[in-house]
Amino acid sequence: MKKILFSMTLSLILMSPIFAVTDSDLKQMNQESRQIVQNFAKNLKGELKAAMKKGGPVNAIQVCNEKALEITSNESKISGVTLSRTSLKIRNSKNKPEAWEKDVLQQFAERKMKGESPKKMEFREIVELNGKKQFRYMKAMGISQPCLHCHGEKALPDVNDKLLKLYPDDKARGYKLGDIRGAIVLIKDLK
Repeated sequence: MKKILFSMTLSLILMSPIFAVTDSDLKQMNQESRQIVQNFAKNLKGELKAAMKKGGPVNAIQVCNEKALEITSNESKISGVTLSRTSLKIRNSKNKPEAWEKDVLQQFAERKMKGESPKKMEFREIVELNGKKQFRYMKAMGISQPCLHCHGEKALPDVNDKLLKLYPDDKARGYKLGDIRGAIVLIKDLK
């Protein structure tokens, strides 16, 4: 918690007087980010649940492989932000974490080891890159029971075969219920 507050405070100190963020602005950005991430997660889970109901875990893998990036792109356009998913143990190379994301994921892992629930874990900061300010938000994703079909310690043979075919470099396995699977990332350019 101290590191997050320090990061936010440092970012605010580094900001020019032309662009000042008030506490009210920060609260609004946090609330908007939570809502956008929640809507995105709900839509993605809805697609996965429908696929599971229709054809089990093998069918759900197709959603992750073919629809997840499309859903992410659509949600980004609708909300006017950039959304993505990432993890320390990636399945799809397109979800590889940037350095700052990796740092946050490692902080989440440390917080989990200290007993904090992934449901409560989030991170936010304002940074300046190439003269432009950016609001960054990350929300941890925990492993729930349905996730274990494809991300757990053991997968059914047909699930395993499909995962190996689609993701030969898959690292996103071996999770247990309640583990941190990764995070949803939201980036908003500030004017």
